[in-house]
Amino acid sequence: MIRTISLSSLVLVLGLGSAFLVHAGTTDDAMLQLETIMADEGKRHASYAAGHERIRFCGYCHGEDGNSKRDYIPNLAAQHPQYLFEQFEKFGDGRRDDYVMSKLAKALSQQERIDIAVYYSQQTANPRPDGDPALAAAGEPLYERHCSSCHGANAQGVRDMPRLAGQPAQYLELALKRFKEMDPQQNNSPMIGVARMLSDNDIGAVATYLQGR
Repeated sequence: MIRTISLSSLVLVLGLGSAFLVHAGTTDDAMLQLETIMADEGKRHASYAAGHERIRFCGYCHGEDGNSKRDYIPNLAAQHPQYLFEQFEKFGDGRRDDYVMSKLAKALSQQERIDIAVYYSQQTANPRPDGDPALAAAGEPLYERHCSSCHGANAQGVRDMPRLAGQPAQYLELALKRFKEMDPQQNNSPMIGVARMLSDNDIGAVATYLQGR
């Protein structure tokens, strides 16, 4: 049987496709702009200053210096600016969902998101106090085996892979357990497969190790 498609449906499909292409192109342009800013000291300083003016709401949870005030909220300090900008994009378009962050991302212009990413990328990350030494020691080989190839030998992150060093253990545990519970048919994150290889005890050990880095 040959199925027909109405003109209105065709217009809708084409419109959605065009919107996706526009969004992808806009994001690519923003990433190129970020690279240009980070490579030019004058532009970086200007973007940093503009970002500092726009972080008032961010600072309530993530700290003015990017070191979070609550153990279940991540540090933003010293993250790669491309990674930070991409997370704004995901909260803005629904790929990530959080009551506060989704609203904030939609309220900021693209330039503001770029400037905030630049600002926080230039802050210094302050590790949390070390946790249980035995648990941290058990976490080190687990990190090296399962995580270092993407996040780096020292957990500093690589461009679009986040910095994990110094992140609060509670936040890391919550994040890994969320990945472990995700349906791989509905989410394509490689973290789902990684998290499923870790027991809850393993997750606690890796999180404790990273908190003290």
